[in-house]
This record gives sequence, structure tokens and C-alpha cells, in this order.
Amino acid sequence: MEYKVKDISLAPKGKLMVEWAEQHMPVLRHIRQKYSEEKPLKGIKIAACMHVTKETAVLMLTLRDAGAEVTLSASNPLSTQDPVAAYLATEGINVFAWRGMKEDEYFEAIARAASIGPNITMDDGGDLTVMIHKLAHGIAEGIDYRIGKEFLSSDIAKGIYGGTEETTTGVIRLKALEKDGKLLYPVIAVNDSKTKYMFDNRYGTGQSSLDGILRATNILFAGKNVVVAGYGWVGRGIAWRAKGLGARVLVVEPDPIKALEAYYDGFYVSDMSTAAEWGDVFITATGNRDVIRAEHFLKMKSGAILANAGHFNVEISVADLEKIAVSKRKINENVEEYLLPNNKKLYLIAEGRLVNLAAAEGHPSEVMDLSFGNQALAVKTLLKKHMSLRPKVYRLPGSIDRKIAYIKLKALGVKIEKLTPEQKKYLESWSG
Repeated sequence: MEYKVKDISLAPKGKLMVEWAEQHMPVLRHIRQKYSEEKPLKGIKIAACMHVTKETAVLMLTLRDAGAEVTLSASNPLSTQDPVAAYLATEGINVFAWRGMKEDEYFEAIARAASIGPNITMDDGGDLTVMIHKLAHGIAEGIDYRIGKEFLSSDIAKGIYGGTEETTTGVIRLKALEKDGKLLYPVIAVNDSKTKYMFDNRYGTGQSSLDGILRATNILFAGKNVVVAGYGWVGRGIAWRAKGLGARVLVVEPDPIKALEAYYDGFYVSDMSTAAEWGDVFITATGNRDVIRAEHFLKMKSGAILANAGHFNVEISVADLEKIAVSKRKINENVEEYLLPNNKKLYLIAEGRLVNLAAAEGHPSEVMDLSFGNQALAVKTLLKKHMSLRPKVYRLPGSIDRKIAYIKLKALGVKIEKLTPEQKKYLESWSG
């Protein structure tokens, strides 16, 4: 077994963190118990590039107990919980992750995880998948290609049955690969399952993003003008949670249908140029780049706080902020103050990286239970059906969505209605 973590002596603390998470993840507990007995993944190699959190650890241990050989690298340089990484290293997981990785270290860790020669890839954001595809297609650009080439062969994709993708950003990249005719193996977009995006993206990110901002700044949200960029499921969750804390919320959204929805949900809606002058706190959740840039920074109030809830640190143009700032200083571990030429001060949280994981602990275990239940079942689905699947982006069957929801409801002690035979027949009939 190989690993590279910050401090292996942190493992006992990590064990307690993982045990706490598992207590609040009944779906994954159910799957883990079943898989431990059946060993459906025996002999399978899985390379995962995911946020190394206590919840991810429960998934990795579930896959291990199902018989798989598992390697894990971080999907963000600042999201790793070091005690969890250390604990996984003592539990037979080949883990390469620590908080504060440099860019070359980050991609080297991904390459090391992939060097296992995986049958299945698990990704969160697409960095592992993109590295493999760049090597396979000989696209010699970017640090990911350069470092990947040091550790991996160009035919690495040949042994891969399929992959999974956890988040919206990664799915966007996968669909671009598919559109260009370059996707080499089937990938299940776990993010597109209802029991993922309707819960993880909305309730999980909604709460955890504000948690990250609060831990970093300890501000009072009540009475604040909060600008949320993007009104997808993540943006919805953030906007509603900020409203619930007493904030006035303005949504910036280029899609006319989503913008109209935000308006009828009771939020102000405008463009970023207008919002820049109004906001006290700015939270990006778009999956796009340069959502907030120099022209916006210069319009902002002194004291405005900038946070990003999108997967990559491109939504807030840190390059623009660095370029126009007169000076900067570190306020605390996760907050930097930028002094602008107009003598205004702006505060950037966690270098513009994923605020809920860089400045807090990520989504609550209860909601990751649903997401990772989907991941575990997606792996089994790929093993069962990969011979009949083409190199495309797939969704999990609705039956799996319903299965996960039923397990969760049972664990919560919630009873739901059952249709009578007459009702089922009525719903299936066209004649009334």
C-alpha cells in the first residue's frame, strides 16, 4: 500500500470523524453491510479523485469492503481533512491528499492514484477524467498532461470499464468531451440523479457555503445584502438559506427562465454591474469563469466579502483582484484583505476556492449519504452493464433514485402513502 498524507499520527482523530459521519449515513451503511457480504467488486480497481472528507471516507471504506482495491486523491487543494486522509491510509486505502497542496502536487497525486490501472474512475470535477483523456488523445497542453505523462501511459483508458462524476462542473466537462467525440468510456453522471442534485446541491451546498463564510468571518447575515451568482440548484439553496438568516438577496442569472424563477421566488434579480454596487456579500455558484472581475471589484463597497461555491477557483477573477490591488494582507487562515486604488477594502475567502470545503467541513453527512449511495450503486451498475454501454454520459435509472429515497425514508422513520391497485391502473390508463 502507498500513501502520502500530511501526518499519519492524525489517524485516531480521523477514525472518530469517520465514525461520526457513518452514524448519520444510513443509506451507505445499508449498502456497505450488503456489499461486505456479497463482495460484488472483488478484483476491481477503483481510482477516485474526490474531496477527502469524513463522508468520502465512508464511501471509500464501503468500496473496500465490497472487495475493490481503492486509490484516492483530492479533488481540491484545500478541501482535504488531514485526519481523515491519515485514517484512510491506515485502513488499506492508497490515499494521496493533504490540505494546502501546490498545483504540481495536486496533479501528481491524481496521477499516482490513477497509476493503479483502474477499471473504474470516480471523479468530482473531472480532473482525473480529463488527465486520462489528454494522455489518451495526446493533447499535450496543461500541467495535468505534463505531470500525468510522468506517471501514466497513453493507453491507460483501455482498461477502464467506466467512470462516475459527482458534480455539475464535471458533468459539463464530460458532455463537452462527448460532444467532441473524444469520450473514451461510459460515465455515469451521478450529479444528475434526483436524490443527488435536489438534496446535495440545494440543501448541502446551501447550508455548507454559508457555514464556510460564517466560520471564516463570523458576520451577521441578518440585514446584509447578499448577491448570489447563479440560480441552478446550488444557487437556489444558497439564496434560500441566506434569506432564511434574514439577508436581502439579489440573484444574478443569465438564463431568462431561471432569472424569472428567482424573481417569482421573491428575490431581487439584476446584472452583476448593478449588483456590485449593492452587495455586502457575494457568492458565486455558476460553473463559469470570471463571473466577478475587475470592473465589478471597483464598484463594490468597502468591506465587501467575496466567496465562491463553484467547484473551480475561476468564478471570482483572483487574477484581476491581484492585478488592481495596491496591497493585500492575511486577516486569518481563510480571509485575505485587498486594498484597491480607490482606498476600498475587499475580503476574499479561501483564495476563491470552494468555500464550503476550504473554510468549513463540506456538506452535512446526512445529505452526502444520498450522493454517495448513488456513487456506490453507480459502480455496481457499470460493472454489470459496461459491455453494453457506449462512450456516453449516462444517468442512473430512476429505480435506483427511488431505492435510495426509500432506504433514507425508512431510516428516518417516515411512512409514505401506497397506491391501491385501482389507483395504479387509473394512472396507467388513457381512457379514464
